[in-house]
Amino acid sequence: MDTEVGSVRNVTTGDCSDLYYVDTGMYETPGYGAAYILDADQPAIVETGIGTNHEFLLEALADLEIDREEVATIAVTHIHLDHAGGAGFLAEACPNASVYVPAAGASLLADPGRLVAGTKAAVGDQWEFYVEPEPIDEDRIVEIENGDTIDLGDHSLCVHGAPGHAFHQVVLENPENNAVFTGDAAGIWVPDRERIVETSPPSDFDLEGCLADLETIAEIDPDVLLYTHFGPRDVSDDLEDALETYADTLTAWVEAVEDTHAALEDDEAVVSQFAESVDAELVDVWGARKARAEAVMNARGVLDALGE
Repeated sequence: MDTEVGSVRNVTTGDCSDLYYVDTGMYETPGYGAAYILDADQPAIVETGIGTNHEFLLEALADLEIDREEVATIAVTHIHLDHAGGAGFLAEACPNASVYVPAAGASLLADPGRLVAGTKAAVGDQWEFYVEPEPIDEDRIVEIENGDTIDLGDHSLCVHGAPGHAFHQVVLENPENNAVFTGDAAGIWVPDRERIVETSPPSDFDLEGCLADLETIAEIDPDVLLYTHFGPRDVSDDLEDALETYADTLTAWVEAVEDTHAALEDDEAVVSQFAESVDAELVDVWGARKARAEAVMNARGVLDALGE
């Protein structure tokens, strides 16, 4: 896939229309972090990146001839800062937008101190790629829950609870495009390799919940999955296979961490082993540092779940 960081690209996957995405250059890694713009009657930004490079989205609005004052909605699937870290910056730049946040995590975007502390603990030295998030005025935040609908005029975003990856996660269905913004509920899509890989960060990862979230997506039955990590994917002919593949991938990853922990009986030894045995294909795609950091974070998330 041609992934020019910062450029705005039209989503032509399936029958999508009025939909665009931007590679935010997250962690200085092309093809890892996407944010979306829905050029609806009432325009929306879905997902906001880590805050670094949030100006890419503002430039994309200009390229699409959408005035910042016209943006009505900034929506995030959950409050992990790789999805919600840019929300405060975008809210400042788009003064008429409401910020739609899953209710379980909304207070942490209004006062992000605890969120920052948790993120630093989870991502380690990757924090250098972040910026401190801007607090969002409580009167700008709209709390969303399973069953809610965000009305954008000629488009809508239907909210479905998906708390397996994190208790504050939802997925957002865009029925007019028969598409779903997956957050992290369907894994990480690596388009260059047409491969799905696991995501299991601390501290709220729950395998059974993640598998249930895949059933939620199956019930929606979209033609297109819109991954934050990374980009649109046509599943019109193979949704069931795509979801089953991720279920198998995630389950196998958890079992591998469990088995390694049983053998080594030491969390740090487990983390070190996975850090030193990073998938070579992911190193080729993301670079050694990001691929290693991903493995470390995902191993720690499984270990946290084992320790509960």
